Amino acid sequence: MISTRIALCDVSGPLTDLIQKLSGEDGASWSRALNKMLRKENPWDMAAVWKTITLGAYKTPAAYRKALTAAGHKIGSWGDEILGRITCAKQETEVDLVALSVGDLGFKDGAYYKDICAKAIEMGLELCPAEVGPALRLAYNDQPRGEWLRIAMDAITGRGGCRGLFAVDYDRDELWLDDHDGHPDHFWSADGRFVFVRRK
Repeated sequence: MISTRIALCDVSGPLTDLIQKLSGEDGASWSRALNKMLRKENPWDMAAVWKTITLGAYKTPAAYRKALTAAGHKIGSWGDEILGRITCAKQETEVDLVALSVGDLGFKDGAYYKDICAKAIEMGLELCPAEVGPALRLAYNDQPRGEWLRIAMDAITGRGGCRGLFAVDYDRDELWLDDHDGHPDHFWSADGRFVFVRRK
């Protein structure tokens, strides 16, 4: 019978170095690096935060309406309709927002709203509280001309059963809080852009 011997290399040196690095001042960063190597990261877990805003600064839809008007922003008729139906946060809280196009989510030929939301949630993002609409409008005064952003949220049903999403637009040379179709089967082109919440 032929005996087989397995030669083991001396790993004490590299292991010692690793233990020292993990226990030193840079231990946290080394641990994060190891975690990335040892497990598959959700690519959107590390999605760059586009903007951080505060919810709960205004306690009622009427207070938001007054603040928007005082800031010189325009409110579309349907945007105003769903604004009157939102629930505001009781305490001030910050939320991190991510802005992505339908194409960024992998739908190069466009997609239905229900599929856009499902894909974003699958990738680790969250739908926005409806309050993000007016709060973002107040915070986003440097919006580029011609940009239209839809707030990915649970659609709010208004008059006649229409389902609406907030939209934050720079249109007609003015900053608008407006509304877009939030029906689950509404189709959006690949260049349509949506705002989601990034989990902390």
